[in-house]
Amino acid sequence: MILRTHAIISGRVQGVGFRYTAKQKADELGITGWIRNNEDGTVELDAEGDPDQVDQFIQALKNGLTPVIRVEQIDQTSTHKNYGYRNFSIKS
Repeated sequence: MILRTHAIISGRVQGVGFRYTAKQKADELGITGWIRNNEDGTVELDAEGDPDQVDQFIQALKNGLTPVIRVEQIDQTSTHKNYGYRNFSIKS
């Protein structure tokens, strides 16, 4: 069963390599989907994969991934309806 999670992440998440390190973690865990910066300073993502892998991915994001990244909040919704992404991409 595939889990799809859509999330909005706030904190110090722009200009610190967050999207690139998130992509590395997604690739490591076999997560597909996308991530992008929003104009309001948040980062938005859509992630699909095995439920355990998606949970690990979100937990890694919460932990900040690197010392310069500071995640203050993740607002997320999850569903088993998926879009069948083929990879994890960074949107501009």
